[in-house]
Amino acid sequence: MAVNKCIKYLLFFFNLLFWISGCIILGVSIYLKVSKDGNVITSESLPGIDLMIAIGVIILVLGFLGCCGAIRENRCLLLLFFISLLIIFVLLLAAGILGAVEEKKVKIWMKDRLKKFIPLSSQPDDVIEDLEKLQKELKCCGVVNGPSDWTKIPESCRCNATETDCKSNAIYQESCSDKIINLMEQHMELVLGIAFAIAILLIFGMAFSMILYCQISRKDAATTTA
Repeated sequence: MAVNKCIKYLLFFFNLLFWISGCIILGVSIYLKVSKDGNVITSESLPGIDLMIAIGVIILVLGFLGCCGAIRENRCLLLLFFISLLIIFVLLLAAGILGAVEEKKVKIWMKDRLKKFIPLSSQPDDVIEDLEKLQKELKCCGVVNGPSDWTKIPESCRCNATETDCKSNAIYQESCSDKIINLMEQHMELVLGIAFAIAILLIFGMAFSMILYCQISRKDAATTTA
């Protein structure tokens, strides 16, 4: 009975952490979505923010589901919680493997999404404004091929000769897609670390929920026999 209570409260504590992490992911994702001011270019190249919002909502729901299952000792909720965590764990593992194996394809996919904006000079004013903001922030020019993506090179592509990114003709030569890919590669260790931490949490959650599920099943069986 004491072990049962211990597992029950451990699972409740785990789900509380899980729920809080869902709140953090959702909050940060919404902040990133809003802070980008609806930039069309970043939305196309990094659609992952919408995915993060969805993940945050799913984690919130699962955390609540797990807490209810633990407190009420409901086998149905616990089993549903376990299956949900297992599915997320498998998807996370598959995404990690695909990301490592198909890294080049991810880069090609991102560039293909941005190619639809070429030629840049013929895009609507709001798209051009978003791109010029991005070029100033990242110190780049063009989305895929560099300055040649523009028929008329804007001021945001021009740079000071003393800057390290300013290579020739006082114009940034590196495309914004290359800059975004470089930033992603630089932060890959952080992303892998977060993914690993989530995977550990998922394993503990599955273990605690299944242990509690089995203990409740045994208790119900003993009660029925008696």
